[in-house]
Amino acid sequence: MCARRDKRENELEGPVTEVAVELPPRTLLVKCPGCRRVIDQEQLSANYDVCPRCGHHLRVNARNRLRLTVDAGSFEEWYKDLEIRDFLEFPGYAEKLDAARAKTGEADAVVCGRATIRGRACAIFVMNGDFMMGSMGSVVGEKICRTFERAIELGLPVVGFTVSGGARMQEGTTSLMQMAKVSAARRRLAEACLPYACVLTDPTTGGVTASFAMEGDVILAEPGALVAFAGPRVIEQTTHKRLPAGFQRSEFQLEHGFVDRIVPRRSIPDVLGELLALLAGEAPEEGSLDELKPEPAPKLRPRRRGKDEVDAYARVTQARSTSRPTPLELIERAFDGFVELHGDRLFGDDAAVVAGLAWVGRRVVMVCATERGRTTKERVERNFGSAHPEGYRKALRLMRLAERFGLPVVCLVDTAGAFCGIGAEERGQGEAIATNLVEMSGLSVPVVSAVVGEGGSGGALALAVADCVLMLGSAVYSVVSPEGCASILWKTAKRAPEAADALGLTASDLMRLGIVDDVVDDEGLTADELAHALLVSVKAHLDELARLEPDELVRRRYERFRGMGAQALVG
Repeated sequence: MCARRDKRENELEGPVTEVAVELPPRTLLVKCPGCRRVIDQEQLSANYDVCPRCGHHLRVNARNRLRLTVDAGSFEEWYKDLEIRDFLEFPGYAEKLDAARAKTGEADAVVCGRATIRGRACAIFVMNGDFMMGSMGSVVGEKICRTFERAIELGLPVVGFTVSGGARMQEGTTSLMQMAKVSAARRRLAEACLPYACVLTDPTTGGVTASFAMEGDVILAEPGALVAFAGPRVIEQTTHKRLPAGFQRSEFQLEHGFVDRIVPRRSIPDVLGELLALLAGEAPEEGSLDELKPEPAPKLRPRRRGKDEVDAYARVTQARSTSRPTPLELIERAFDGFVELHGDRLFGDDAAVVAGLAWVGRRVVMVCATERGRTTKERVERNFGSAHPEGYRKALRLMRLAERFGLPVVCLVDTAGAFCGIGAEERGQGEAIATNLVEMSGLSVPVVSAVVGEGGSGGALALAVADCVLMLGSAVYSVVSPEGCASILWKTAKRAPEAADALGLTASDLMRLGIVDDVVDDEGLTADELAHALLVSVKAHLDELARLEPDELVRRRYERFRGMGAQALVG
């Protein structure tokens, strides 16, 4: 047996050729926190660290965030070496700092500097959730405060990305004071009329939420991000109740009026670049918008009411027709680059009021409009254009934003009136309208309002205290609906046509009374033709108002409304 074995071993001896075997590269797999499926790391990175299956946005550190957002090679870092010392000698803090610095390679939980985003220069700060959960201590507060101050010196807008577990307890009340410190610097940026856009990422909680995270001129959020003052666990422990699904997520914040838009990570650079251009009043490239528009239509004046003109109630019916373009349709057809913004920052986002930034020709404007909706489902969602208090407060918030950056305001009105309901009264419907009237009368930027459908009572006037009020020839504008007037005065709605005629609510009636400044004759026009005719009229009046100084605008607006009804006085 041994001989046979030796023979076999001898047969195996001889020259041996080495064969290189190429092993497959090791694949790093990541489990998605959303759908719990395993994803290839390379595939995940190529998709901006967003799960390709369920769309869950995974957390990214500050350096990756910069790589995904700013133009390549444009970032210049500021205050890189600023560090904290353990001034309270808090137990274990020094060790935690050492561990966080070793893990991240960063001195603290925020990276600051200047960069360009889609070619627009800005100062930028990005919080780092990998460094002690992005907690806000003195270094974070100091670096962000310095960033605001340096942005003012350089005349730059500021873009901020927040991710934080809240104030850093290991620095005691000094950490709490960073909320006030950064907020004061943010106010100075506002006083310098420089924009601040904030992007909320998962999670943004505690003192960061209660300060600079919610102080942006425009606040964006990534999908599904937790945005809260008190975290869910704290609330559940305090109330002993289970929280509903989606509570405190970015979609919840949008619904409740605290976020302007939810933007997928891939689109954030484009949206930020566009917002920076709009808030700066930056004109688009020569010819880029003009070529999209046909030649200007002639400016049309109203026809005087005559024998052949339709009666007033027929105008009311026409103004209410579901076949006519809604304000949002007119915005989409007439204006360029409309970016809708949401929320009143107090309670909710009212779909009956649509507002945002757009170009009129080569001029950036803030557009606010009441919107009835196009389909039955959309009309229900938009409450048929009857706004709640938060709708008027949203419009006012954005008008104030326009005033800060010197942008004209354009309002489109189509509403039967403000919503009448228990909730609206509880939340101050009358106060919301009254505040709009006072604030609009003193806006230092040009305001042009156009009644493009039905202008009903105070709900319409809340968007129509303007330097110039336009009307479509087929629109109506009245203190009360004809049906309401007939019911109150004559105890029957059947006399609504008679009431309509007596109320003087047509465009020609109101032109004669000096309530309306110009009428766009829309008879026989298609939706595109109507939108263009409206655009031409709005642009012409904005060009005229742009020549006036702010004080002169406010004075003339006061005198305009001061003279309303003078022709009706005797003695």
